Amino acid sequence: QVQLVESGGGLVQTGDSLRLSCTASGRGFSNYAVGWFRQDSGKERSFVASVSWSGQNTFYAESVKGRFTISRENFKNTVYLQMNSLKPEDTADYYCAARGGSHQNTDPSNYSVWGQGTQVTVSS
Repeated sequence: QVQLVESGGGLVQTGDSLRLSCTASGRGFSNYAVGWFRQDSGKERSFVASVSWSGQNTFYAESVKGRFTISRENFKNTVYLQMNSLKPEDTADYYCAARGGSHQNTDPSNYSVWGQGTQVTVSS
């Protein structure tokens, strides 16, 4: 069973960049598609981006397209989310999650393994 740990969150200003990392332990990480989701207080968890098991295919929410980049290094058991041109509305807890099927799935209920989250705050 794969376990996930996020890191890299913090407090930044509008226009700044952050890189989040999602590091896996356990066997079989390279077989999983991985997604990033975010959740602000009082709101539902929403899809941000996802990457296929190979890293060759990616998928983004419209709200982050052109600003965020998801990538992975399977030899490091790590998926990254590079976030540029951050806006106050990007403020949320960010979670990575893994699933055994297609990466083009934006429904959190279809992801079986979750990390504990990392907080991102963007001040105006």
